Amino acid sequence: MIGQPLRRREDERVLRGQTRYVDDIKRSGLAHVAFVRSPHAHAAITAVRTPGASPGLVAVLTAEDLDERVRPFPIPPLDGATIAPEPHPILAGSEVRYVGQPVAAVIAESRALAEDAAELVEVDYEPRPAIVNPRDSDLDLLRWSRTSGDVEGAFASAAHVVRGRYALPRLVAAPIEARGCVAEHDPGDDLLTLWCSAQDTHRPLAQLAHILDRPEDTIRVIVPDVGGAFGSKGVIAPEVAAVAVAAIELRRPLKWAEDRLENFLAAYQGRGIEGELELALDGDGRMLALRAQLRADLGAYLLSTTAIPPHTAAMLITGCYDIAAADVSLAGVRTHKVPTGPYRGAGRPDAAYMLERLVDDSARALGIDRVELRRRNLIGSFPHRTPLGFSYDSGDYERCLDLAVELGRLGESGGEDPDRVRGTGVAMFVERAGGQWEGAEVEVAPGGRVVVRSSASPHGQGHETTFAQIAAAHLGLAMDQIVLRFGDSAVVPRGVGTFGSRSVAMAGSAIVVAIDKLIEAARRLAAHLLGAEVEQVAFQDGRFVAGGRVLAWGDLARAAYQPERLPAGMEVGLRASGRFASGPVFSSGAYAAVVELERSTGQVHVLRLAAVDDSGTIINPLLAHGQVIGGAVQGLGECLVEEAVYDESGQARSASFLDYSLLSAAEIPPIATGEVTSPSPLNPLGAKGAGEGGTVGTLPAVANAVVDALGGRHLDPPFTEEKLWRALRGQLR
Repeated sequence: MIGQPLRRREDERVLRGQTRYVDDIKRSGLAHVAFVRSPHAHAAITAVRTPGASPGLVAVLTAEDLDERVRPFPIPPLDGATIAPEPHPILAGSEVRYVGQPVAAVIAESRALAEDAAELVEVDYEPRPAIVNPRDSDLDLLRWSRTSGDVEGAFASAAHVVRGRYALPRLVAAPIEARGCVAEHDPGDDLLTLWCSAQDTHRPLAQLAHILDRPEDTIRVIVPDVGGAFGSKGVIAPEVAAVAVAAIELRRPLKWAEDRLENFLAAYQGRGIEGELELALDGDGRMLALRAQLRADLGAYLLSTTAIPPHTAAMLITGCYDIAAADVSLAGVRTHKVPTGPYRGAGRPDAAYMLERLVDDSARALGIDRVELRRRNLIGSFPHRTPLGFSYDSGDYERCLDLAVELGRLGESGGEDPDRVRGTGVAMFVERAGGQWEGAEVEVAPGGRVVVRSSASPHGQGHETTFAQIAAAHLGLAMDQIVLRFGDSAVVPRGVGTFGSRSVAMAGSAIVVAIDKLIEAARRLAAHLLGAEVEQVAFQDGRFVAGGRVLAWGDLARAAYQPERLPAGMEVGLRASGRFASGPVFSSGAYAAVVELERSTGQVHVLRLAAVDDSGTIINPLLAHGQVIGGAVQGLGECLVEEAVYDESGQARSASFLDYSLLSAAEIPPIATGEVTSPSPLNPLGAKGAGEGGTVGTLPAVANAVVDALGGRHLDPPFTEEKLWRALRGQLR
């Protein structure tokens, strides 16, 4: 089963409309919640006046009502970082710091009544100056720096020093399903049940337990079907905590389902980073040292994961190159915008973009071919410890580069249209994936089917198929004999969660660990039933064999639930649990792009894109291919059209799909994919990660191609028609 390109078995119910999302959940006596949101980017709140009793209005909650009821968001520490104590409040109290910040929760019998009543809440604001440009901010929410090797000596002796400043705008994750939850409290059992559109179960549970100061065993989190996340649902929303408090207080179930405008304004955004980089090289183009000063726009407050993407970018800034010395500093500053957080790639595209743009600039400055300069400096042996502290487990970077150049057909000449100018680009990347731990439980049901409960939680990746393949391969069973269970904290084992391309490496390996334990338990039962010693029982192709006699899983399943047939001391049933932990694994890849720019309009045409990924062992090539294509499409969107725009007062100017563009299928170029396989030695599957490489590699490859078409003139994404039209005429400021 490992390596087979099986179609996703979960798709049938999706296509038949048999899925169940948060907004589909119905509970008896359900009321609805709407939020009063700040119209100002920065203002003092001097008074909040709630409306009087009216038909259908249930209650209104303000920050004052939450006093003594909630604690601030948990902000975990980061290695070597200084993080300011500026957690996001649940509801704004004395001030607001971004447009869309929730100020009051309005509960009514219907969603329409709740939205109408929210307009009757009167809030007195005293507007204050807003900081929109991160360069204007003098308040650091995050500080981190690290120096390794003789940086000063390397720069002093360098034959060449190349400098550049590069920036990426903020992005909106824009999942098909916006955020939402249903909360219900059973006062008899003191159990709070939360249905939530989230990326996993136990992270929201832990976050909510902290905020509400409740024992975790008094909270149950259920994650139903999720209409996309891309990192944007890894932290529960402040609104969810407010809904939970209200559900407990009012003793009735409550639902909140945000609309698209709210999602644009108040869901945390991604990227928003700039860097000043310097690369020291010797006369042969060998990279000696790197300096980088990064500045990230973190927004108004810190959520639990706000600091992680820029920290990841800083740690990965040396990429796949054998650079002996580095001096990197990071400042995450406050602006009066919604906070940032993980968005597909979560710091990896940021690092790859800035470094790969610098490498291209260095090749031009030294007069060396861009591919050759990369080839001279690639890491060639593993494990490899970077100057910033990561330990790369495996890779074949040169093979990735060669294959990307081949698939991208970079040497082909262009057309004869005088209105078009052609450019080519290539980029390398390293992606941190996996790490920490995950759990799994496996149980042989009386009928012989095997139920696998995983701490991972799918939201479009294909876990049900991939994990079934892993289980079927190790158990010697057919796929239809494997049942997967996800998304209920009362049912599935604890784990860290689904993010950062970690599901197969961590949760898949936990399933392998649990299955190994299950096989050993089954071997003991088989020995008893066969009248043999345990050491005499062999497990082969899904059967237990001893002395010419054979037992299948179904035979063991029937015996396992009959106490009189069990060996002494063995519990009824056949089940096992497993936990897998490891350090991070490192996927890698090389991407190549060919573009043409229209001189008359500034329109960019991406003619082709080559995507080569090394994700270690691939369980399902079809699904891995889909992950690469999906990531590449998001990377193209970031390159060409996507940007969260704010005006000088902090008002969002791209708060709808009329103003914030997404690419359609008609605008996607041919994408040639290739695979290089260097299994990781850190887990039993040899897996790394495939979920984000497309987003990481596409961005710098296409950006380098655009800059190549411009003759090396610097330009940051998005490469809009007006921006390119001006650049082609030398009119950029």
